[in-house]
Amino acid sequence: MTYRHTQVGTVIIGAVVGMAFIALIILVPAVESLSFVAVAILAMTGAVVAMFFSLTVEIEKNALTCRFGVGLIRKDIPLSEVSHVSAVLNPWWVGWGIRWIPGQYWVWNVSGFQAVELTLKDGSRFRIGTDEPEALVHAIELSMKAGSGRETGPEGFSRQ
Repeated sequence: MTYRHTQVGTVIIGAVVGMAFIALIILVPAVESLSFVAVAILAMTGAVVAMFFSLTVEIEKNALTCRFGVGLIRKDIPLSEVSHVSAVLNPWWVGWGIRWIPGQYWVWNVSGFQAVELTLKDGSRFRIGTDEPEALVHAIELSMKAGSGRETGPEGFSRQ
């Protein structure tokens, strides 16, 4: 099974552009060489937006890939390493971007609070923010079944 979904991080884009605008307003009267400062701020803004403007999740060839923005930041998870998958809600304080919640899990998120949590066979957990958690859970479960070489018949029994 293949799956691909991209969620745009409008909150991240708005926050980064807003902070750049505020920085320019504050620095305009304070800096003599405005052109250098403006170019530096705009370059940093462009880089951050390019890196985090979206989160794309793909399932292909028995692996799940999460990719932020243009794809420089990515994570590949073999589905054979996943022991459990479920839809969850992130608390408001988790925020957006890449987060480590000490002793609990990693979160990759660009918008909203909905996520899919993967529990890996080593006991670690990884949350992927998504605006379609049920579809992602279903795609992961189908891909895991297909990758294990097991099919489920109409009676619900597994067969090789």
